[in-house]
Amino acid sequence: MRKIPATMATQHPDNANAPYWGDTAFVSTLDEVEECYRVFSDLGIDEYMWDWEGKFVDEAVVDRLFNKHEAYFRKNQLGRDKFLTFRVPNIWKERGFRLARSYMTIITAAHTAAEHGMHTPPIFEVILPMTTEAKELVTILKKYRNALKYERAIFEEQVAGDGALEMIPLIEGSATLLHSRKILKDYVSRYQRLWKRKVPYLRPFIARSDPALDAGFVPAVLSARGAISEYYRFEEESGVKVYPIIGVGCPLFRGGLSPGTLDSFLKNYAGVRTVTLQSAFRYDYPAAQVKRAVARLKAELPRRRPTRFSETEIQEILGFSERFAAFYRPVITALAPTINDLARFIPPHRERIPHTGHFGYSRKLGKRTSLPRAIAFVATLASLGIPPSVIGTGRGLKELLKDKTAEKRLLRYLPTFVEDLGRIGAYLNWENLKFLIKKDAAWEPVREDVLFLEKFLGRRMGPQTSEEYVHRNLTSNIYHYWRNGKPEIPELKEAILQAARSRRSLG
Repeated sequence: MRKIPATMATQHPDNANAPYWGDTAFVSTLDEVEECYRVFSDLGIDEYMWDWEGKFVDEAVVDRLFNKHEAYFRKNQLGRDKFLTFRVPNIWKERGFRLARSYMTIITAAHTAAEHGMHTPPIFEVILPMTTEAKELVTILKKYRNALKYERAIFEEQVAGDGALEMIPLIEGSATLLHSRKILKDYVSRYQRLWKRKVPYLRPFIARSDPALDAGFVPAVLSARGAISEYYRFEEESGVKVYPIIGVGCPLFRGGLSPGTLDSFLKNYAGVRTVTLQSAFRYDYPAAQVKRAVARLKAELPRRRPTRFSETEIQEILGFSERFAAFYRPVITALAPTINDLARFIPPHRERIPHTGHFGYSRKLGKRTSLPRAIAFVATLASLGIPPSVIGTGRGLKELLKDKTAEKRLLRYLPTFVEDLGRIGAYLNWENLKFLIKKDAAWEPVREDVLFLEKFLGRRMGPQTSEEYVHRNLTSNIYHYWRNGKPEIPELKEAILQAARSRRSLG
């Protein structure tokens, strides 16, 4: 059995500070090869996601790694000890030629490894974002198999290694996550028909950011915990081992994994075997603290047993999710123009392909409402002192607690809920919220959310520490720079970055 890495570095641009090995917070495509080597050698992370989804890519990554760091990779072989895992474009969202380029990179990487006398293949797994059906996964495999045939026909040579490819389904919608066991069952059957062998294992990938963007904080946590339970139910029924991955950022809205929150995270997401360590995790905390956190995750994640839920409980989780989402979605839809307006000034820290024309895609809420991607969405609201996790949560909780027996069940599904609310509330700017309501009544439901959460907690939300007060003051400055009609002034962007550094994550 191959090694299952516990930690996966990603290229998510959520860092507020420059990497410890660089000069600026912006990480170019050319820098990402060096970053890949650094997270392996410096931080002890075992897997790096090479992202083809909506961004520019260095297609010579394996050649560059071997040529510049050959001694390191002779001791730490790609595909055996360290892992480079492609997130390929979803061809139902992005043009297919970029998928073809990723295939050729995988194929040529195998030849490069063989020429260097290295382990082959160095790349053998790919992640398909926004997976909704098993047939999508099989379509990607069939197209790869065709690419192998063309390679053999044109160049008259066999691909180094066995030429197989394993799929990692990245399942993103909150409702889809709770039905994802069906996707896995269908995929196992289709895979066996295609390759004439059984699936050796599965690493289903749980998204946390986009389900939150779609449905709100509580539904995202509920669906992720429910999905973990469902994956282990699938393992029992099918006999196929599962090693779930979860894609999380530092803010609670996006998963709440930082070097300072390991206890809470491990309690919430027990059963996950791989976690993403995004840019803020790696660069917005002291390197020594990051290394200790990586070591602890590698030691503890394989040992944590998942919380299991019955079929009845899964249905209740789904019902709870829908009730909270119903309070979240109308507010975000109404606030989308305001969010999009300020999001223009969130600094991009990676080279993304613009979300225009045929080359990229933004995230949507429903059929018509376009929103920034999750990092910019969180950064925008956090820059105003409005934690996105409160939106829909207070009113949803108020409605749920009309059933006096519901609180106990909810807290079983959300074991760190009360603790999380305290962390969320520390970054609330009450003054800004009042100003926003005066300008636009669409913010009024957010005030209702906060008031009920304060009642539930028995205390007022807002900053408690000196650092949190600094953040509150910076968000006040951001609001006034933005509303004074001079958003082009450098003070606005600088205040956005200062606030992000204060909370140790852009978004």
